Amino acid sequence: MSSRFTKFYGSQVGGKSTMPHSYTGSPLSLLKQDILSALQFYLYLPYIVFPLRPQLSGPLCELYPSRENLYDMFLHGILIIMQLPFVLSVPFWLMFPLWWVVGGVVVFVMVSESICFLLNGKDMQVQSKEEFAERRKEHEHEQWIFLNGVAVGRNWLQNNVDRLALTFGRPVLGVHNKTNGIIFDVLQCLIQRNFTYATQDVRDCYSIVKSTLYQPHLTKVIFILHSQGGIEGGLIIDWLLQEVPQDLLAKLEVYTFGNAANHFNNPHLHLLSQHAALMHPTVPATTKTTTSVHYHDPIHPLPNIHAMPLPHHEGVSNSTNTNTTTSTGTTLNTTPTKPITRQISRQESTSGKTIRYIEHYAHTSDFVACWGVLHFTKNFSLGPSAPRFMGRVFERSGQGHQMNMHYLDGMFPLRAVEDGGSSESATNSNDTTGAAGSGAVSSRKSIFSHLGSRLGLRSVSAGEREENREEKMRFRVKDLSRLWLYVNGKSPKIDETDVGIARMATI
Repeated sequence: MSSRFTKFYGSQVGGKSTMPHSYTGSPLSLLKQDILSALQFYLYLPYIVFPLRPQLSGPLCELYPSRENLYDMFLHGILIIMQLPFVLSVPFWLMFPLWWVVGGVVVFVMVSESICFLLNGKDMQVQSKEEFAERRKEHEHEQWIFLNGVAVGRNWLQNNVDRLALTFGRPVLGVHNKTNGIIFDVLQCLIQRNFTYATQDVRDCYSIVKSTLYQPHLTKVIFILHSQGGIEGGLIIDWLLQEVPQDLLAKLEVYTFGNAANHFNNPHLHLLSQHAALMHPTVPATTKTTTSVHYHDPIHPLPNIHAMPLPHHEGVSNSTNTNTTTSTGTTLNTTPTKPITRQISRQESTSGKTIRYIEHYAHTSDFVACWGVLHFTKNFSLGPSAPRFMGRVFERSGQGHQMNMHYLDGMFPLRAVEDGGSSESATNSNDTTGAAGSGAVSSRKSIFSHLGSRLGLRSVSAGEREENREEKMRFRVKDLSRLWLYVNGKSPKIDETDVGIARMATI
């Protein structure tokens, strides 16, 4: 890992162009473009699975030869053998009687769904195990949510959330994007990407994320996406931007790995911050916003529907006075109560965006990342109608697409330390390779996440990227990565927005 470099790309910036983005165009045209662009990267297809070594996370790696993993791989093999001939046979259905086709499809669906149930189980949510990360008081205001990618059953989702919990020292909630088999999952990706169709797992995850944002005791909602989860997460963010107040969206932080989406929206809070980003893309700036609500008396008080004249019954006095009193002593007031306080919220953002932090992590030779996030962030040949892909990008010179054995082991590797050692000694190590063996994850207390001491980074600002000019600089990844600040249970420095979000809990 020490010999590998990571390229850093600053987030894209919106503009005043009125040309509709390509992802809103004809679905069939988008499907054609997706197929053609995928053909450009066909040499990277093997790297969805390879390399098989080293498996630094041991049994948590997707292809580690454990009993549970081998069982999942066996079931996926059966689904591939079933689904590939089924898809290829579709053009020949016209040659057979209708009842043959209907009967064959029904039998196929029943068998396929049964196998998928063995892979997925019935639960929509999976919680990381306490042995990997216990709940701590200092993290009680946070909620971590993970949405998985293609071909992930319950076992692999459990391994994903356990690995994330071990890495960042916090419990992680996994929302299950249930697999239908690799072939059908890929078809589902194309439908979601090009038809912007929200499947049931997208709707379920949206409901979970939105309800989590509205929980007053939470000040941070960390949303981690992988592979197809990036497509679904992009759709969810589109809905959140439409419906959720911006001060609640300030709680949200989004981090993706091998993102397969074709767009990622995140508008600026104000025209002023967008103008500053366009005019001075290399100059750091902070956008501060103060919103206050002042209550005042209306010119004409609104009628109180609960104080309308009551029917004439015994024991009730119907009067034209402002206050109507019943014989039981109940007073009905026709004037709305005026609040005696004013409410103020403050936001601070170094990006000036609605969602303050979005980061994408990708491997140079990952087919899915090349087809998704990298295609839309570093392809200078795209026209002005190209969709926005907001967020900072970390492109590591590496291979592989699997969440645990490739991305987390490559970018956030584990390192074994002796019992009694501290996480500080692990994260500050000058080692740039993970030293954990196959059995390293058996003891949570002896494993910590660490990042390479120094990786070469190429910093490319948003404005310079449009002009295809690069300025080479050298940083440590942790100097630029927001996600790295959470490693081993640590937390980024609290800013004014964090304080304001905490204050919202009292509203």
